[in-house]
Amino acid sequence: MDLNYIEHIGIAVNNLEEATAYYENVLGLKCYSVEEVTDQKVKTAFFMIGQTKIELLESTDPEGPIGKYLEKKGEGIHHIAFAVNKLEDQLADAEEKGVRLIDKTPRKGAEGLHIAFLHPKSTHGVLTELCEKKD
Repeated sequence: MDLNYIEHIGIAVNNLEEATAYYENVLGLKCYSVEEVTDQKVKTAFFMIGQTKIELLESTDPEGPIGKYLEKKGEGIHHIAFAVNKLEDQLADAEEKGVRLIDKTPRKGAEGLHIAFLHPKSTHGVLTELCEKKD
């Protein structure tokens, strides 16, 4: 696999407004984007720290992936995302090496990225997202 850099760290939160206030008022970061990704049943807020983004994730539906995660595990780090080139090739490489894929083909994510997830049972418990910028 050919990773470029950490694209973002995803953090599941119960209340996006309250969590955003913490990141801005306590940590001193600035939210630069809030976006709803309807097909993933999530509302996101993004912050930059150095070259890395933090993505807060609030469920818009208790049956969505973040809603189910929050119900089972509560608030906290949800995933780590890596930027890659040729996402389809990276997925094929991971699968070839025995990694279980959640997404066999890329899908649209926040900020216009194409994304795919690797199953945490194949990644030592860490939900891993691969991201590719599409022009």
